[in-house]
Amino acid sequence: MALHIVLFEPEIPQNTGNIARTCAAVGATLHLVHPLGFSLSEKHLKRAGLDYWPLLTLREYSGIEEFMEQKGTENLYFFTTKAQRIYAEVSYPEETYLVFGKESEGIPETILVEHQNSCVRIPMRSQARSLNLSNSVAIATYEYLRQAQFPDLGRTGTLHRLAWKE
Repeated sequence: MALHIVLFEPEIPQNTGNIARTCAAVGATLHLVHPLGFSLSEKHLKRAGLDYWPLLTLREYSGIEEFMEQKGTENLYFFTTKAQRIYAEVSYPEETYLVFGKESEGIPETILVEHQNSCVRIPMRSQARSLNLSNSVAIATYEYLRQAQFPDLGRTGTLHRLAWKE
């Protein structure tokens, strides 16, 4: 599995912390594209990611241009409310980059126009502007994993008897 989650200029540390935790839990690489709206040492970021930080593979880029220059355009899927195609209609290749924009503005329009065939959206009611960034990443991540049949992930759970104190 080679899943990559890309955040263009994230602004809210709690969202990025939650996304980092998701990436760590499933083995995805997290790519952060600067400028960030927070410091990577911020306590809200660290708290949202809990103790999963050592499990995370993190890459950073000075800006969107550097990321696009290094990664090219192959296997990039841009999540936007402006896309025609729904994220679940895509057959994701083994190495996939799921790209998300900053919370306040999304992905720059110039990138969306240039890569229209790689734009996808998560359906929602027309009255809603957008979903929370960390929720969107989780939805997209698990669609990729579902298609890949959840490689290297535990597929069964164990119930533990609760010990009640009286």
